[in-house]
Amino acid sequence: QLQASGGGLVHAGDSLRLSCAASGFTSDYWAIGWFRQAPGKEREFVASVYYSGTNYADSVKGRLTISRDNAKDTVDLQMNGLKPEDTAVYYCAAGFGLPSILRGTPAYWGQGTQVTVSS
Repeated sequence: QLQASGGGLVHAGDSLRLSCAASGFTSDYWAIGWFRQAPGKEREFVASVYYSGTNYADSVKGRLTISRDNAKDTVDLQMNGLKPEDTAVYYCAAGFGLPSILRGTPAYWGQGTQVTVSS
């Protein structure tokens, strides 16, 4: 089961921390990813974590950090220096192996959490 939380309304430059409860996906074979979908746009990859490391979209590198806590069954997304263009519904997802996440075709999706960044 995947459940995202932590979204909200913030100002540009603020920080926000999203959390994905990822019970059942703690095995090293599961990659966890964060995706987002802005109004009128397609869903896009944001960040992923796998036993081999992390990956980020170019648009968020240096501002967003993904981390995994297997003891708590959570994958967090720390978002710093938020920009209005980060406004979107953020989803966490799980894929068996990293390629499924990077291709945007994970096996499981959680419900989204809204992040709104005002200018």
